[in-house]
Order: sequence, then structure tokens, then C-alpha cells
Amino acid sequence: MFMRNGGANNVWKKATSAAAQRHHLSTAAENGVKTGTGTGFGAAPSRNNNRSPSSSEAREKREFLISVLESSATKRDAKAYLQTFGGSTLLASVKPASAPALPVLHDGIRPPSTTPLFVQGSVSPAVPAANEIPHVAIVKLRDPQAWEDALLDGVAKTITQLRHLGLLSIIVPDCGVDETSERSAGPRWQTTLAQQTDRIVEAIGRHGSPGAEVVDSGLWRTDNATPNVIATFSSTVHVGFGEVFTTPIRYGHIPVVPPRAYAEETLDSAVVDSDEVVFALARFFSGVPLGTQTSGSRAAAAENDHRPPQRASVDRVIVIDPFGGIPSGRQGHGTEVFINLEQEFGNLQNLLANPPSADQTDREASAPGAARPKHLESLRLVKAALTILPPTASALITSPAEAANLKRPEESANGANVEQFAFEVRTRRWHNPLIHNLLTDRPVYSSSLPIGRIKPAGHGSGRMVPRMPTTTLAKRGMPVTIFPDPRAGPWQAPHPLGPRLRLTDTCIDLPRLIHLINDSFSRKLDAEHYLRRVEDSLAGIIIAGEYEGGAILTWERPFGMDEETAYSSGRLVPYLDKFAVLKKSQGVGGVADIVFNAMVRDCFPGGVCWRSRKNNPVNKWYFERSSGTVKLPDSNWTMFWTTPNPSMTEQLVHDYEDVCRNVTPSWADTKQAD
Repeated sequence: MFMRNGGANNVWKKATSAAAQRHHLSTAAENGVKTGTGTGFGAAPSRNNNRSPSSSEAREKREFLISVLESSATKRDAKAYLQTFGGSTLLASVKPASAPALPVLHDGIRPPSTTPLFVQGSVSPAVPAANEIPHVAIVKLRDPQAWEDALLDGVAKTITQLRHLGLLSIIVPDCGVDETSERSAGPRWQTTLAQQTDRIVEAIGRHGSPGAEVVDSGLWRTDNATPNVIATFSSTVHVGFGEVFTTPIRYGHIPVVPPRAYAEETLDSAVVDSDEVVFALARFFSGVPLGTQTSGSRAAAAENDHRPPQRASVDRVIVIDPFGGIPSGRQGHGTEVFINLEQEFGNLQNLLANPPSADQTDREASAPGAARPKHLESLRLVKAALTILPPTASALITSPAEAANLKRPEESANGANVEQFAFEVRTRRWHNPLIHNLLTDRPVYSSSLPIGRIKPAGHGSGRMVPRMPTTTLAKRGMPVTIFPDPRAGPWQAPHPLGPRLRLTDTCIDLPRLIHLINDSFSRKLDAEHYLRRVEDSLAGIIIAGEYEGGAILTWERPFGMDEETAYSSGRLVPYLDKFAVLKKSQGVGGVADIVFNAMVRDCFPGGVCWRSRKNNPVNKWYFERSSGTVKLPDSNWTMFWTTPNPSMTEQLVHDYEDVCRNVTPSWADTKQAD
């Protein structure tokens, strides 16, 4: 373990002493319950953190920072990352005198002027400015006692790298024992928790200064649970001794918080649910008052005149679990890459809560019985935490091997059965999901990317070895509204004399829909012409959030064929007529993925076709998500489809091409070629 420098330590002691007096805990502190220098329930290991970073550490940190910044996926990613995390602590490192002050990123982007320049020689650990709110991640480590030392060391290194990049972690170990088990296991369990807590601190300390700090004296528990934020989650734990958390963070230390809390009346200490600890920390740092109920927004808390101040920006909730991310209920998809909780939480919860039937062997394999309850706990935890955090916050559920960037044996260059770490950010073959997400706010793989299109991770014995993702990114996300509702029945071609959906129906906000299209395409829609064109062919509409994204789909007839013939012969073509995302939402929040997934999973799982101008920069995105594509000769169009290849016939390809060639555009501006 490690201690901060002497001056900072004195400040910390004064703060904790004053807080103890205010909370009537002086007696407990005198007895060693809240010393802040050990686990409080095991032998306190030695600490020595009074050294400055060595020149080799500083050089390694500098190289890592530059490597990470240069590897940002896009100009937009780099800009967004630096605007959020480019505060005064980001690039405190060393450099040769001749080196440039700051790395130049894509298209000449540099870190903002608030970021300090590199200086020559050793520097003390960066301390945030007094007016800066630190960015933190609350990290739960499940069953660390089962992790090998190399695995824990790799996770610890990733956590320290996140700190270099501006995101400081607060770690909550979960050794898999509840209060009932503690009573039966007694000292043996206390020893396990103490050993694992110290082991985590020591692993972090091996990767530079400042190290980690055990904080076991700030949590309280009550007899009555606080109001539920969601129906499946309640808590008896809250932070009653906040200075022991905020002071270590102020000096750049990584708090390690064992899941123990003190009874308000008796001051007895007992184990508590680690998920409740994570939630209590999220509530405390984000400034959400106790007793505040929320249903997806923070309006109630914002209106509270006595709301506590925000102590930190909780940007991530991270669960590192040997079982990995949340399993998908869809055949052959392994792990959910991205979860839009507003849309998908209920369905995923039901899939995990209910044992699979005999014909669901696919899901049984991806979520075996022992793992299913753990996945359900993780899903409910991130749902509860993100409910009280800002919409920009996100959660990651991953395995220790992924978090440590541990290469699998078959991925080694020579095919030898040797595990090794791949920390170098420049190496595109292995992406650390935690670092990649911090840079891009996206998962390593797009959630709308077909599983067969995920790039293989490496070679093994001369053959390509697919590396399937085991990390789930979850966001509070946005609701998805689909007309007609596919839960009531699959979309089917309407009878020529049957009722039709209209864009003028009251369930659709037509002015907002037109604004979405105009903004996304940077062209003005001829609304009158468009409404006439789709009046009798509209199949349905998908709306993401508050018209942040959407899709309009139609049933089209091959050229020259009447509606009755097309319907009776089954040749009505499902066609993606408009796919739009507001410019401010393009590339962020997964809006495009959300709309595309709704289309191919819920509306037209059997396939849909569309066209795009040959010079459209979005075509690469379309190409990666389609089952097939053809550049139509003698036209300005490229045709795409998602229909599975076994279902494609010569007649169907001909019908698709016929539709894509002959749909009439409805733009008021005709300057742009169609």
C-alpha cells in the first residue's frame, strides 16, 4: 500500500478528524475503526508513497499519453475527449527539452489551452485545481480472490492508465460473500476481504505514484432501504463520512472501498452488498440527495433547494466480472455490445430472470445457470446507477482479461500457448475496451455491425482466430418508438384495400420529422410531394428519442406492376426510404446504431433494401452492415440490402434493383444530383 506525501497527509488527517467529530465517531476512530491507514479489519500493510515519479516512469507516461491521443479514432473523438477530460491534470509528465509542448492530433487538433505543457525533469503527482471537479469511474471487481496475479496486475495497470487519461477510479471489491455468509464464515471471510483489498492496493502501487488508499470508514447503513430508483433495486447504504473519499481523490489517489458499513445507531460494522456501495458512491459524488426518487431524469433532484454539491463527475460505472458482459438473447451473438437501457432493459431482464426453455440452447450456452444471476445483478446495478447520473454517463461490463488487455494464447504471434499482455495503444489488433471507450465514448465494435463482420483479432497456427467481444457498454440511452408496434405483430405487406399508416397521423409529429430529415441531409424536403408519394406505401416509422434519429420505411412495387399483382405475388419490396440522424447526434450516443438495429431486428428481420448516392461518405458504414451491395450501372446509386444471402434469388435482386432505380426523389433543392 501507499501513503500520500506528508503535507497532504496532514491535510487529510485534519479533514477526517473534523468529520469524525461532526458525525460523533470519535470513539470509533480512537479504537482504530476509522484510521484511514488500513483495512480496519485486517493487518495494515506497510505503505511508502513519498517519492516522486522516476524519469523512466515519467517517460513511459509521456509515451503512453501521446500514443493514446494519436490513436483516437476520429477528429471528432479527439475533440470530444479533450473537451471533457483535458483539464489541468491530464498531461502532467516530462519531455525532452526539444520535444513539442503538446502532441498534434488529427487535422491539427491540440489539447485545450487549459492543459499544462510538458516540462523537463521530474514532477510531483498532478493535483486538480481547486475549482475543478474531478472525473471518476466507480469500478466493481467481482471475485478478485479468483484472479491470478498477472490478471490483477493487468487490470491495475489499466486503472492507472485511465488515471493518466483524466479518469480516476474508485474501486469496490466484491468477494462474493453476503452478510449471512459473513456470520457463518466469521474471521475467515474477513481475512479474505482484507487480503484482497490489500492485494488490489499493492497491484496499483506497482504502476507508479500516487498509489491507492484504503477507505473503510465512510459508509453508513440504515434499517430501512432508501426509495427505489427502479423497481428491482433498493439500498440501505449511504455515504455518511464523505471527506475520507474526497480527500484521497483530491491528491490523485485511487480509493479502494471494502463493502463494509457502520450502523448509524450502534456503530457496529458489517458487510453490505457491494452493489449498494457502488450505488451509494454514485449518489454521493453526483450530489443526489438521499430520498430522491427519479425515473430517468434528475429534475426532482435539481429542484431540491438543499441538494448537496457535486463532488465529482461520475462518468463511468465499470463492472469487471469473470463472466464478462451481458449475454445476448439473439442466436449466435454471444455478448450484447451495446445496451440502450431505455429500450432494452425490460426484455434483457426477463431473459436473464427466466430459465431458458429446451429450444433455447443458444442462450443457455451464452448464459449458463451459474452466470445468469450474476449477469442480472450487473444489469440491475448499471440501470440503477445510470438512472441517477447525467445522460452522458455510461457503464461498462467486461471480463478481467478484457480489462487487462490480456491476449488469448491462440492470439500470440507464433501460435505458442503463452498468455501475454498487449498494452501498447498503437497496436490496433487489440483494443482495451476501457481505454477505447474513454477516448471515443463507444464500444470497441459497433452494436449494429453483423457478428460475422467483426474483424479477427489475430492469427493462430497460421489461421485467423476471431476474437469475439465480451464487453458490454450500457447507456441510459433513449426510448425508441416504432409505428406500427412490432410487439403487436410483425410488419407485413398491407392488403390493397386495408387500412394504412399515414405520416399525417396524430401519433407522428410531422414538423419535427421533417426538421430531422432536413437537418440530417442538409437539404430541404419537398414535404407536399413526399407525403403524396408515400401516402399509400408507408410500411412504418422508427423514432429514436425526441426525434434525434429515425427511419421511414415503405412497401415498393417493381416498376410497372400494379399494387394488387405485387401483393398477391408476394413481390412488394421492403424499402428504407429515409434514414436520418440530427447532425448534433451523429457519431455520438449510438443513435444511428439504435435506429438501424430496430429496423433489422424488430421491423424487417427478413431483410430490407435501400439506395445511396455513390459518393455518399456514409456508404462505408452501410457497406459494413449490409448483406450485399451493388453499384447500379448507368445511375448515381449504390444499392444495399440486409436480406440473408440464402434468401436472395435472381428475381428478388431484380426487384430490389428495379425499386432502387425508380423511386422518385422528393427534394425541394434539385441542385444536388440524385
